[in-house]
Amino acid sequence: MSEFLTVKEVARDLRVDSTTVRRWIKEGILAAVVLPHAGVRQVFRIRRSTLETLLA
Repeated sequence: MSEFLTVKEVARDLRVDSTTVRRWIKEGILAAVVLPHAGVRQVFRIRRSTLETLLA
């Protein structure tokens, strides 16, 4: 079990679209780590503990 989750994994667990998770990150609702990436979209990782706190 990894300490970090992808946007897709968080979206699945929360039963929302990945775009919603990305918006929450950008609005500061959900804390995430930004990974260096040369692509079009930013790559985020969310700590499992952050998700568990949000769900509590």
